[in-house]
Amino acid sequence: MQNFFAYIRVSTQKQGERGVSLQEQRAAIEAYAKRFGFSIVAWYEERLTAAKRGRPAYSKMLKRLRAGKARGVIIHKIDRSARNLRDWADLGELIDHGIDVRFVSDSVDMHSNSGRLSADVQAVVAAHYIRNLREETRKGLYGRLKQGLYPLRAPIGYLDRGTGQAKVPDPETAPLVQKAFELYATGRFNITNLQAELSRLGLRNKRGGKLSRNGISTMLNNPFYVGIMRLRRTGETFPGHHQPLISTNLYKRVQNVLRGRTHEWVNRHDFLFRRLLRCKICGNLVIGEMQKGHTYYRCHTQWCATKSVREEIVEAAVKSKLEAAELTDNELDVLRDEVAALRQRWRADHTATLEVIRLNQSRIQDRLNRLTDAYVDAGIDKPVFEERRAGLLLERRALDERLAELQQGATPVHDQVVKFLEQANRFCSSYSAASPSLKREFIRNATSNRSVVGKKIEFELRSPYRELANRPKVPLSDPQRDEHRILKELCADLISHFNASQNRPAEEGSGAAEIRYLTEAVNSKKY
Repeated sequence: MQNFFAYIRVSTQKQGERGVSLQEQRAAIEAYAKRFGFSIVAWYEERLTAAKRGRPAYSKMLKRLRAGKARGVIIHKIDRSARNLRDWADLGELIDHGIDVRFVSDSVDMHSNSGRLSADVQAVVAAHYIRNLREETRKGLYGRLKQGLYPLRAPIGYLDRGTGQAKVPDPETAPLVQKAFELYATGRFNITNLQAELSRLGLRNKRGGKLSRNGISTMLNNPFYVGIMRLRRTGETFPGHHQPLISTNLYKRVQNVLRGRTHEWVNRHDFLFRRLLRCKICGNLVIGEMQKGHTYYRCHTQWCATKSVREEIVEAAVKSKLEAAELTDNELDVLRDEVAALRQRWRADHTATLEVIRLNQSRIQDRLNRLTDAYVDAGIDKPVFEERRAGLLLERRALDERLAELQQGATPVHDQVVKFLEQANRFCSSYSAASPSLKREFIRNATSNRSVVGKKIEFELRSPYRELANRPKVPLSDPQRDEHRILKELCADLISHFNASQNRPAEEGSGAAEIRYLTEAVNSKKY
C-alpha cells in the first residue's frame, strides 16, 4: 500500500471554524484513498488564502515530499493547492521528479501532457479569478472611502454599525481616548506612563486586554479621530463622515510632542516651583530641597555663588506681581461695558467671517483638485501627493470645525475676555486657593523669564496679565478724564490677545489655560 500525504485548505479562519468545507474535503479524500488503496500517513490543514506564497503547512508538506517521505499527495481540487502561479510551478516541479499528485474532484492525469495542459489551464483560471476578485474588492473598498465611510474595522473608541454605515463613538471608550490625547498633549507623559494611566482609567483594546505600547502609538498617530481616514499600507487619506473625537489643534499638539520627545523627566519631589526657576548667573535650573522644615531653591553649579532662597519668598514675589495686575471694581465696570460694545460689532461682522471661511474652504478644494490633476499627469510622485493631500485635508478639517462653531453660536472671543475679567480683581485669592499642581500650571502659563539671583526673584508676566499690570494707574484724587481711554486701549489689547490665542493650543500664554486654572481655583473647596 502506497503512502500519501493529504492537503486540505479554506481561505479564512472563519470558514475553518464555522463552515463544513474542511470536513467535506477530508471525507472526499478519505473515500478517494480507500478506492485506490492509498494510505494517508499525514494530514496538512490550512486556513489561509492560496493567492499568496508562504503558507506554512503547504511549504512543510512540499519540503517533506522532496525528501521522499511519501509517494505523493492527494488534494481535493486544483484551486485548493495554489491560486498563484509560483506555487503551481513548484508543484509541477515535484511532478517532474516523480511525485504522484492526485486531485479528487478534477479528473486530470498529471502524468500525461494533455492532463498537465488541462491542469495548467485550470491553475491559470484560478489565478485569474483571485486577481479579479482582489481588484473588485479593492474597487469596493475605495468606493466606500470616497463616500466617507471606513470599510475596515473601527479603531478603538468607535463602534461598527454594519456595511454602509459610518462608525459611531463608543460611549464607554471614546471619553478615555479623548483623555489619552489630552494627557499626552501636555508633554508630561511618555508612552510607558500613558500606558499605565490608561490602564488605571480602564481603557482596553478590542479583545478586552491591556493596550500595548505599539497600540497606543498607533492610536495617537491615527487621524481618524479628527475625521480623516488613512490607509496605513499606502498612506492615502480621505475625508470621513464619522463624528470626530478630538479637535485638529489637539491632534497637531500630540503630533508635535511625538516628534519632539527625546526623554522623560523623573520628578522625585513635588516642590511647588520645580523646573520653573533658573539661576540668572549660569542659566541652570534651580533645584528645590528640604531644610529644617522649609523648601529652599539653590543652584548646584559648583562655581556659581547664588544663595538659596526660601519658597515663601518666591511665592510672595508671585503674589506681588498678581496684585499689580488686579483691577478695581470701577475699572471692571468700564471694561465690561467696552466688551459689550465690541460684542455688538462682532455680531455685525459674523456673516462676513462665515463667508471668509467658506471662501477658504473653496480655495482648499481647488488646491486639492489641482494637486490631484498634477498627480494624474505624473507631475508629482505618490509620496509627495499623499503628504500634501493629508496636510490640505487636515487644514480643511480645521476650517470645518471653525465654521461649525460659528454656525452653532459658539462662544466668541469677547465671552472669553469677560470670563478672564471676572477673575481680574481677585488674582491673589484665586492663586492662594489653588492646589499645588494648579499653581504650578498657572505660573508656567502666566509668567516667563523666571530667574533667581542672590535672594532676589525676577520674572515677567505674560500677556494678558502683562497688559493689566502695566496699565497706567490713575490716582483716585486726580481727574479721571483719561481713564476710559486708557481702559478702552487695554480692552483692545485683551481682545487682540484672545483672538491670537483662539487658534493656538492651550499651552504657555494661551489665555484659555489661564481662564481654566483660575476658574478651577475659585471653584475649589479651599476658596
